[in-house]
Amino acid sequence: MTSQRIKVLLIEDNPSEARLIQESLAVAADHTFDLETANTLASGLQRLSAGGVDVVLLDLALPDSFGFETFIRARALALGVAIVVLTGLDDEQLALKLVQEGAKDLVAKVGVDGNKLTRAILHAIEREGIEQKLRKLNAELEQRVRDRTASLEASNKELEAFSYSVSHDLRAPLTHIHGFSSLLLDNHAAHLNEQGQRYLHNIKDGAMRMTALIDDLLKLAKISRQELKLRDVSLNSLVEEVLKEFESETRDRGIEWRVGTLPFIKCDYGMMRQVLINLLSNAVKYTRKREHAVIEISGKIVDGKQTILVRDNGIGFDMKYGDKLFAPFQRLHREKDYEGTGIGLATVQRIVHMHLGRIWAHSEPGLGATFYFTVASETSQQSGKSAVLAVVA
Repeated sequence: MTSQRIKVLLIEDNPSEARLIQESLAVAADHTFDLETANTLASGLQRLSAGGVDVVLLDLALPDSFGFETFIRARALALGVAIVVLTGLDDEQLALKLVQEGAKDLVAKVGVDGNKLTRAILHAIEREGIEQKLRKLNAELEQRVRDRTASLEASNKELEAFSYSVSHDLRAPLTHIHGFSSLLLDNHAAHLNEQGQRYLHNIKDGAMRMTALIDDLLKLAKISRQELKLRDVSLNSLVEEVLKEFESETRDRGIEWRVGTLPFIKCDYGMMRQVLINLLSNAVKYTRKREHAVIEISGKIVDGKQTILVRDNGIGFDMKYGDKLFAPFQRLHREKDYEGTGIGLATVQRIVHMHLGRIWAHSEPGLGATFYFTVASETSQQSGKSAVLAVVA
């Protein structure tokens, strides 16, 4: 910095003080400063607008302006130029206000010398350079965010168009296939042998599975486009509501439900409801072959974190296939044994990630499967810590 000539604009109406500053800079730092002076704010601003100034030494008490207003008017034209305020006042409140509004340094006129001025000028120019770089980086980042937002909006529109096409164009022929195969079975089954009837049943079942797969796929895509609506949710109340949905399905099975005390968490109510429905439906489904099914939902502290545990005595799975667990369309059990499209856990993972959480699992064949997920919002009102939900299904 000291090897280059630095253009300094001094705005000062007192000739003796201007001369003192001029002499101080002349003997400092190997004469690196080229000093210009202006005795009014108007003339100083006119010079500033012409450009080529590196730093402004600004007196706040001028014939045409006084105090804080002087700095504000100078700052408006000193874009990219460091301002060092020269002050004869011992006003800490004003000094703080000036720094907060962008003054790079303040130098008291009393006892001013070349070394002090040199340090202030070099420091001010350095700070202004750093701030300019930060402003440029922020502007570039904001532009990248705008570009990315525009790209995402375009992608969302394409996804919506695709979803509509899938929903409308694929669902219609599937409806025809299902409908006409049902008519054939209802009205013309007598004209078909056993093998022909079996083929028709297979066609009808395949159309139903494909329709269910499309529905689940559209739900997964829709969740990704939804905006989170966070609020404090009582998991006890939510679990109670979800369990009512399983009453008709589980009434004849006599499942033993054990529900303990659960915390409040901050989450999207509808999405968290879907998470519990999907995970608990797994617990119901994979205990189907147990003579006495037990599904326990309780809370406890694990590794210092609030944990919700849902345990069942289902069939579990082999952990060597765990990497496929949350991938869409991946199934760890045969479809003829346990129905499903392979979208449920992928949907759960998508929702958990939208809550800035993570999900993982642990299981052993014949001993049930444990699913854990966290939500990274402000959390449990009971513990003040991030809630962790563990589900054993």
